Amino acid sequence: MAEWVKMWKSVSARALDKDSEMAVWQPDYFDRFLRSGESYSEKWAYVQNNPVRAGLVAQADDWPFKGRIHMLWY
Repeated sequence: MAEWVKMWKSVSARALDKDSEMAVWQPDYFDRFLRSGESYSEKWAYVQNNPVRAGLVAQADDWPFKGRIHMLWY
């Protein structure tokens, strides 16, 4: 997984910002297995609120690029 993430970051950074010397991605990554429906809901709420924390929108529902939650079946 680490090698795939490294390759993806490299390719996407070149495509996103060809003229900049600044880093587009952090040097490492963090992956985590979700182990229950409750933790999935918590993580999804955290991700949905990223644009709010960044000051890009006042409410998470105002973000035009939001995804969709998929229920876990186990």
